[in-house]
Amino acid sequence: MEMLFSLTAKKFTGSFQKFEPFPAAGNRTAYEMLASDLKAKIIKEGETFLNYSYPSLRATDFMAFQRTGNRSDYEALYFAKRHALNSLVLAECIENKGRFLDDIINGIFSLCEESAWQLPAHNSYIRDTPQLILPDTDRPVLDLFACETGALLACIYYLLRESLDAISPFISKRILSELNSRIIAPYLLKHFWWMGKEGEPMCNWTVWCTQNVLLTSFLGSFDENTRKAVFQKSADSCDYFLKDYGDDGCCNEGAQYYRHAGLCLFNTMNILNEVSGGCFEELFHRQKIRNIASYILNVHVNDKYYFNFADCSPIAGRAGVREFLFGQKTGQPDLMLFAAKDFKASGGELYSDESNRINLFYRLQTLFHYEEIMNYDTDLPVSYPDLYYPSVGLFLARTSSLCLAVKTGCNADSHNHNDTGSFTLYKNGQPLFIDIGVETYTAKTFSSNRYEIWTMQSCYHNLPTINGLDQKDGSDYRADQVYALPDGDTPSISMNISKAYPGLSAPYFRRITLNKQKNCVILEDQTENKHVILNFITYEKPEINDSEIILGTLGTVSFQGAVLTCIDILPITDPRLQKAWDHDLYRIRLTLTKKSFYMEIT
Repeated sequence: MEMLFSLTAKKFTGSFQKFEPFPAAGNRTAYEMLASDLKAKIIKEGETFLNYSYPSLRATDFMAFQRTGNRSDYEALYFAKRHALNSLVLAECIENKGRFLDDIINGIFSLCEESAWQLPAHNSYIRDTPQLILPDTDRPVLDLFACETGALLACIYYLLRESLDAISPFISKRILSELNSRIIAPYLLKHFWWMGKEGEPMCNWTVWCTQNVLLTSFLGSFDENTRKAVFQKSADSCDYFLKDYGDDGCCNEGAQYYRHAGLCLFNTMNILNEVSGGCFEELFHRQKIRNIASYILNVHVNDKYYFNFADCSPIAGRAGVREFLFGQKTGQPDLMLFAAKDFKASGGELYSDESNRINLFYRLQTLFHYEEIMNYDTDLPVSYPDLYYPSVGLFLARTSSLCLAVKTGCNADSHNHNDTGSFTLYKNGQPLFIDIGVETYTAKTFSSNRYEIWTMQSCYHNLPTINGLDQKDGSDYRADQVYALPDGDTPSISMNISKAYPGLSAPYFRRITLNKQKNCVILEDQTENKHVILNFITYEKPEINDSEIILGTLGTVSFQGAVLTCIDILPITDPRLQKAWDHDLYRIRLTLTKKSFYMEIT
């Protein structure tokens, strides 16, 4: 394992630069220079939270996760508080009249008086062990949102310290006390799994938490030795995070999680670089980092849609300032162009990405780069390459009207679904053959019973059920004999997916080709297995006419070697899925009648 970040941090022996990513509220010139319509929008939102009653997080609310498996009710209250406080802080920074300060102070103390900052679903000390029903207030758990809360309070301290101290010095004192006891001390004295060590797989948690601990340390008032310890440990964690990425930069958690993985790596690197006076600058130009940055561009389909797999939604959120800055820092104009176009398509929303609602630092990044991205020349079209990501087994190919993705690899991705060999297809920017995504998270989602959930199962992907068997989870269940040819007029990928199923002895070969001259996708399956049902998930309602399937007004499918078994309606009633799909979905089931199956999609 290459410890590139760790060694770079160790070479830094000087004193830290002052970390001033944005002007504090007292710098009136900087705030007055912001666009007047933007300032008015921020103040208007802040006004909606004047006299806001911060909800109480009761012990029984925390306990409900263990008792019922429901995590969304507690999280709705938890995130509402932080959203309100963010909005009030930004409004005060813009207006600077003290009108929002009392509500901000109430918010600060409300957060400081919470028994725990971690979510109930994360309330454990050892990875993949059962969560404790209540928090131990003497042993803080550093999860994603404990670290987010630390960064939020540190940002408030940095921005408004002067105004808060004018009311009472005990406000800042309380903030720093809580940050030290709940974030800095446990970070330096304890090992949480996401910090990384040899042999342990990492995910978005590593850089997401690390980014926010760095913000806590360098925006709060902590001594040089404490900051040096945080600095070095953060660099170590970056290396542990990167060891689980292929050199191709593919995020095996999907587009939605890139925003917490790749973009949090960017912010982490940026903080390390700024406080060290540029020691990490060269790392931004490493090809692996550049590949991590450009992943989000490559998996974009059109407008709001992305190629999705695992727990990722096809509507993964708009790109914006963070993607733009990552492209700028890594010298990738195509990524900058894509981010600027998508940000403008969102209407220039300060938090078009949902995570911006609760992360004050992200809002500030957007605020102070708003004019730059809005003024960026976006007249040119975005260029999307055909390519294959071998580290995850993701194949991507396009024509002017068809966008194809095929997922090979194995069934042990982070946030895995059993989807080896499945494909998604968009036509004219609209979904045709789809990956459903995931329902609202519950206790079951991350339990040993995960694969009882229908959306995780291969029979609800564009995959066969073979001899009554669906795919199984785990790294042993994978595609082999994979041959990807992403170049030319007929980019294609072929594989044997039989090893993704338990107990199959006969191979199952699948080949998917995008014929650019005919502007069609061809799927060819071949197997000696006797009993095969082919499953296809569509967005448009299918109509069958002999050996032809009509998918609304969007697409036509002809096939040979199978007969229709049934068409299932898949009701979309879950709130999370309803954000992705605005009506029910459909599953076409065909029974194989020959050893070979041929399907052409136009």
